[in-house]
Amino acid sequence: MLLTILMIIDAIVAIGLIASVLMQEGKTAGMGSLSGQNETAFSSSARGMDALMARFTVFFAVLFMIITLIIAKMVA
Repeated sequence: MLLTILMIIDAIVAIGLIASVLMQEGKTAGMGSLSGQNETAFSSSARGMDALMARFTVFFAVLFMIITLIIAKMVA
């Protein structure tokens, strides 16, 4: 029963991890522009959102790792 609940939570966390990675902007997104032509007035808020998504990614990754290790200990 507990194992099943942990597996379901692990799957939900995995989906959250995938979503948080996909929502981040690529680190090489501005490499092709000459002298920063693609910067907009909202670039500071975009960087703030990217930092927030990076924190969510770390949170979901650590949570996924902990839950997966708990499941592995319960099964073995």
